[in-house]
Parts: sequence; C-alpha cells; structure tokens
Amino acid sequence: MNDVKRQPRALLQIAAIGTSVLVAGAMIGWASATVLTPPRDVLDSTAFTTAEAVMGEVGSSIDLNTVAEWTPVPVGANLAAGTVTTVDIDPGADVTAGTRLYSVNLRPIVVGHGAIPAFRGLSNGASGQDVVQLQNFLATLGHYRGVVDGRFGGGTASAVRAWQKAVGLPEDGVVQAGDIIYVPTLPTRVALDTETITRGAALSGGEAVVQGLGESPAFFVPVTDAQASLMPAGTRVEITSPEGSAWEGRVVDRVSDDNGGIRVLLDGPDDTRICGDECAQVPVTGQAFLTSRIIIVESVTGLTVPSAALLSKADGSIVVIDGEGVEFAVTVITSARGLSIIEGVDAGMRVRVPAAEG
Repeated sequence: MNDVKRQPRALLQIAAIGTSVLVAGAMIGWASATVLTPPRDVLDSTAFTTAEAVMGEVGSSIDLNTVAEWTPVPVGANLAAGTVTTVDIDPGADVTAGTRLYSVNLRPIVVGHGAIPAFRGLSNGASGQDVVQLQNFLATLGHYRGVVDGRFGGGTASAVRAWQKAVGLPEDGVVQAGDIIYVPTLPTRVALDTETITRGAALSGGEAVVQGLGESPAFFVPVTDAQASLMPAGTRVEITSPEGSAWEGRVVDRVSDDNGGIRVLLDGPDDTRICGDECAQVPVTGQAFLTSRIIIVESVTGLTVPSAALLSKADGSIVVIDGEGVEFAVTVITSARGLSIIEGVDAGMRVRVPAAEG
C-alpha cells in the first residue's frame, strides 16, 4: 500500500526534473544564438542614398567690410604770419626735401628734414645746429657743396640765394623762420590741417599744420565674437580698394575697441603694406569702408563628395563605401559647406550617403 502511494510522487519529481532540464536547455540555446550570432551591420540597416564623386571646388568665405584709417601725427608747425594764398599739396602726398606745401602772402613754405624746428631767421654770421640742418637741406637740393660745419658764411649764403631763385623767393640770402618746416623723416607722406590751412585763412604763427601719415593706413575688420573665432592669425583677406584694385591682407591680432566691439587687425603678407604703392587711394580724413572677402577655408579643386559620406574607423582612418558596400580608404584634403575634397577613389564612383529623414 505504501509502495503504491510513493509511485505517483516519484513520477511527479521525475516530470519536474525533466521540465527544468527542458527550460534550461531552451535558455542555453537562446543565449548561444544571441551571443554567437553576429549583429546586423549598422550600415546595412541604415537607409542610404548614393552620390557621385565628381570634380569640383570646395572653399568657404564670408563678406565683411575692412576699415582703412590713417592716424595723423603732428610733425611740423607753421611760423609764417599772414594770409594763406595757395595750398600746394593734396592730402596724403609724398613729400621730399624742398616740396612746396603752401604759401603765405605769396611766399612759398617748403618742407625739410631735421629734428630741430625752425625757430629763428638765419643769415650770414649765424651758427648752430639749425644752421647744420639748413646746410644739409641745401646740399640735398644740390645748392651747397661746402663743409657742413654749422657756420653760416659766404658759401652758405650763395647756396641760399640759389635756392631762393629756384623757388621764386627774393634772392637776399636770408632764410626766414617760416620758410622751411622741418619734419623728422623724409621722404614721407603728409597732410595739412585742413581746418587751418585753407586759401584765405589768417595765420599768426605757431599753428601745428603738418601731419605725418606714416607709410600705410591701419586696416582692421569690425566683427562679432563669433566672426572673430572664424579668423585665426594668418587668415587671408581679399580687399577691394577704393578704386577697384585687389589688395590682400592677413589677420595678425584682435583687440577690443572703445565701444566693446572687436577689431581684427590686418597686415600685408610677409610684413608688406596692404595697399602697396596705392595707399594714396585711402582718404586721409575719416574711415574708408572697403568691401572684403574673409577666406575661412581656402578654395581647393579636386574630387568632391558629400562630407556625410565620410566614415571614421576605430583606427582613425577615413573611408567611403560604394553602392555595393565595399569600403575604400581615402585622404581628406579639405572640407567646407557640406562637401569634401578627397583622394583615393576614382571620379564617377558612387558613394553611400545616409538618407535624409522622410
């Protein structure tokens, strides 16, 4: 009787063990299938279209204004008293020793080279460093061939008369204090103070009227902070001059202006002048706004593909994939505005590009 009762219980235990074995087997089978079966290729499972690799040009630029601005520095004062009768140079003119600047009471005022401003009239018997300047001035013009000794003698007086004859002054051998305005550097570019030196203006002497301009105006591009971030040092800038010439600048620095904005400063390539020999095109007064193109990415011609077709591998290499799923290693030359110039495949090959949504 007891044996009969134990038999069903044993059968139930055997059935339970069998079920557990079957469940465990199913779990192991599922795990094996999951771990050992390679996942689907992400590229194969991603919708794509294809684009043809074609010859083209890739580059990027933005159009902004470049500001050109002279910074005049006072370099010479007028000592003649009377009425301005002529104005003889244009703003920004290149001047050398003897260049006529303007006239007062029909008496010409010329420029000379020297560190000492004219402060007195000079005639026979005078001596000093200002006489040395006068002798050098006369020698530069070819009128004086004697010793530059700072003594105003007969040779200097003869040279003064020869110069006076050449410029239309009375040939009296006397240099008045206002006849020559000495400036620190010659040749140089200068401008006259247009508020003081105008035809008919009255002068009493002592007015700072000659302004030195240096060799070139300053060039800068007013930008936002975001624009400045696109223009690191060395960025090339193509500038159209006031008269339509092509000038080239390079970014050299950035500074804040007085209004809280940013100025990107420019210089010429290899420390040359941006305006070269055409700096006179830039007005001496005020700011000139010049149309410019900022070259963010230099234009390159070559085989172009959409930048979206480029895939980066784990080892850092770049590949494209053709329509059949074959990878090709490529070298990226440049990229801009969604296109890239590459090397490593032939023109006409179609490359995979992820399809746009929708």
